Amino acid sequence: MSENTRFGPAGVPPTFRLIGAKLSDVPRLLQEEGLDAFEYQAVRWGAKPQIKQAEAEKLGESAGKNDVKLSMHGSYFINLSGKKEVVEASKERLIAAATAADWMGAYVMVFHPGFYGKVEKDFAFKNCVNALKEISLEIKNRGLKVKLGPETMGRKFQVGSIDEIIAINQQVEGTQLVIDWGHLHARNLGGFRKVEDMRVIAEKVEKELGIDALRSMHCHFSAIEFTSQGEKRHRTLDEKRYGPDFSLLAQLIVEFGLHPTIICETPILDIDAKKMKEILKETYTIKQEERKTLSVK
Repeated sequence: MSENTRFGPAGVPPTFRLIGAKLSDVPRLLQEEGLDAFEYQAVRWGAKPQIKQAEAEKLGESAGKNDVKLSMHGSYFINLSGKKEVVEASKERLIAAATAADWMGAYVMVFHPGFYGKVEKDFAFKNCVNALKEISLEIKNRGLKVKLGPETMGRKFQVGSIDEIIAINQQVEGTQLVIDWGHLHARNLGGFRKVEDMRVIAEKVEKELGIDALRSMHCHFSAIEFTSQGEKRHRTLDEKRYGPDFSLLAQLIVEFGLHPTIICETPILDIDAKKMKEILKETYTIKQEERKTLSVK
């Protein structure tokens, strides 16, 4: 049910850093705020994990004690559709992130798949899929349990349309559906203006991947400023001139009975994550009241 949706920040909130919190303190502090998800940021990593195994395991233990679901965002320096040497370096970075994600017990390692570059989109996408199949096999051979999470992307020159991400999930073993709703909104130049716009995505996922994939999707959410080429920068929920409106996704969650993990990527991480949680709670309550009214009639 939708009330089991989890919320949390993409990275350690600034307020936690101000009080000198250690990484292992983060799950407890999030739990105290009423949040229950956390996406560790490994976005600047190279070919080796940049966290000690003991520290990663301590984070995982703390997350377990405080019922906080862990995910990881892998390196930004990934292009699985580039030249051979770029692809090989990207593989090493993803394996490094997957290794550390497994140490901490993260269930998915999210990443940006790559760029079209000067080649045809279909060719770039095919190269990306082939590289991911090799990475998936290597992760399996190493006994790592974390899933790969190629993410929908916000710029038109990036691999990561909803159709491409669905196709990757169909073709590559050990992948997790990751939808960044702000990215899709920006990629389509303001595509989510009403709940029906988001419903199209949900119905497509349900048709192609099944209801279980839709119900358990991993989500990123932020208001997004965009240009003619797509995403420009992340904005807060209170900046109403930028979309999408989280209430649209809340309605979709309630309508389909979803229970996704939603990671807040606005500039005010935990603050907006709590706002999202409250919006969903209000939406769920309104829907219950509507059902009661209909049953009386």
